[in-house]
Amino acid sequence: MPSFQRTCLPVLLTLLALCLLCPGLSQAARLPVKAAILYNMSTGRILYQLNENMPIAPASLTKIMTLYLAFDEIQNRKLSLHKRVKISSQAATTRGSTMHLKSGERVPLSKLITGTAVASGNDAAIAVAQTVHPRLTTFVKRMNAKAKALKMRQTVFKNPTGLPAQGQISCASDILKLALAYVRTHPEALAFHQLATFTHGGHVLTTTNPLLGAVCGVNGLKTGWTVASGYNIVVTAKRDNTRLMCVIMGGKSRVGRDLFARRLIEAGFRTPTSAKSVRETVEGKHPHQAVPAKRQPRAHRAKPAKRPKRR
Repeated sequence: MPSFQRTCLPVLLTLLALCLLCPGLSQAARLPVKAAILYNMSTGRILYQLNENMPIAPASLTKIMTLYLAFDEIQNRKLSLHKRVKISSQAATTRGSTMHLKSGERVPLSKLITGTAVASGNDAAIAVAQTVHPRLTTFVKRMNAKAKALKMRQTVFKNPTGLPAQGQISCASDILKLALAYVRTHPEALAFHQLATFTHGGHVLTTTNPLLGAVCGVNGLKTGWTVASGYNIVVTAKRDNTRLMCVIMGGKSRVGRDLFARRLIEAGFRTPTSAKSVRETVEGKHPHQAVPAKRQPRAHRAKPAKRPKRR
């Protein structure tokens, strides 16, 4: 037997055995995302899980924590939404997605929160963080302290934006904990995440959430993308008395991520008490059930970004 066959045969046999013993491995490999969770907020039941503890860079899902800390300060009356914030040069020159802030201009905190939630502006996120505490290192310590309090055991934050940083990591189950605590503690924050567009400095900025206005009941929350993380999204949706939260991380493409999120949401609303039915629908055993909901009027839907940015 040739040497390369002697080398490769044991590996091939091992992979075959893994596929036979763990059919979920081959199933997960063909899905368009690396990790996902669907949670019924009305019942407290997890309806779907896929690699929920897999370490993945959070990208701009990090901004949920940044906004969480800002709303904490507002709730404690240490900050006001009307406070006019002087934009630092550090914020104005932050790379990646932007709301086009200029160094030295003064912008209401409410608009900086909008720029962070809607356009995923990295400049806005830095400005929000510096409003909470002028030293970003101190702010990041507060981010990690909050993560620890929320029992986000696999999460480490390195900056307020989610831009690539060595050691910045999270997972779908941790992001679910964060997003749930965020919307429950600060339900008023959803008013910002529901906006499809806003303007600043002559620029019309649209939401990075393509499901907002396109899938019935979707009312937030946040997207994220970097080369290392892939395409991430947290989606909240409500129909009648059922409210769902979906977390997806490591999407192989934006389209694949969005379609998978949509399938999860539709399956969750169709069978909100059956995790088995959701899994069978989403993973293709009953693909005819995964019929998308009717779209809302075109006027209420934001145009997708032309190309992905680090957000």
